[in-house]
Amino acid sequence: MKQIFDDLSQQISEITTKKYSTSFSLGIKCLHSDLHKPIYSIYGFVRFADEIVDSFEGFDKAELLKDFKSQTYKAIESKISLNPILNSFQWVVNKYDVPHELIETFLNSMKMDLEEKTYDTENYEKYILGSAEVVGLMCLKVFVEGNDTEYERLKPSAMKLGSAFQKINFLRDLNADFKDLGRSYFPGIDMKDFNSNIKKQIEEDIEKDFIAGYKGILELPRKAKFGVYMAYKYYFKLFKKIKSTEPNVILNERVRLPNYRKARILLTSIIRLNLNRL
Repeated sequence: MKQIFDDLSQQISEITTKKYSTSFSLGIKCLHSDLHKPIYSIYGFVRFADEIVDSFEGFDKAELLKDFKSQTYKAIESKISLNPILNSFQWVVNKYDVPHELIETFLNSMKMDLEEKTYDTENYEKYILGSAEVVGLMCLKVFVEGNDTEYERLKPSAMKLGSAFQKINFLRDLNADFKDLGRSYFPGIDMKDFNSNIKKQIEEDIEKDFIAGYKGILELPRKAKFGVYMAYKYYFKLFKKIKSTEPNVILNERVRLPNYRKARILLTSIIRLNLNRL
């Protein structure tokens, strides 16, 4: 029975999510159970592509990414893949009618990580679109469960929220990206001269995205609202910690939220939900 393989594929996507991201896993758990499998499946796909370009040193990353892309579209067309991650992802794409241009845009951004080390404004915006904003739109297709009108209405705020999350990731991971991978995403900034003024400019840009993204959270379908709100709260707390951290510290270590802070975020968010004060 193929259903056994499909169930296994989705379980592997879930395991992948939990292995790589405790915070994202927490957000998914706060979604309605109907949304768990498709969102795990999207994350598993995104995570594998990101691992190819970030982690597989000593291998031909360009060839691996090219093969992964080919297998992705073949899986979507055939509605099956022996790669469990791609098998669960094709199920999401076909079930929720995820536009193929979102997938193409995402994979193009992954390719940029193989080719680009510093980014000008145009490529920076292009990279964020592909690496974060379209991933948010893939999830939004699941959240609205086929309602195209709602998808179009919520699309701008979903993109802004994805943009905010990604820019925070860039700040949090400055040490690894710059020192280990030789990348500098923020345009026009010399990481050797990263200071409080530059950091503040980046933070002001993130705050604008946060404001626009939060408005969309309040209008999400009930099944999705609390889970996305949890992700928002986690990133907002992380952002506040980054804001209070000196530039030289950010350049030399990864800013994290301890598990007890994550637990507190969950508890206070549940209270706000029950009081209808999201």
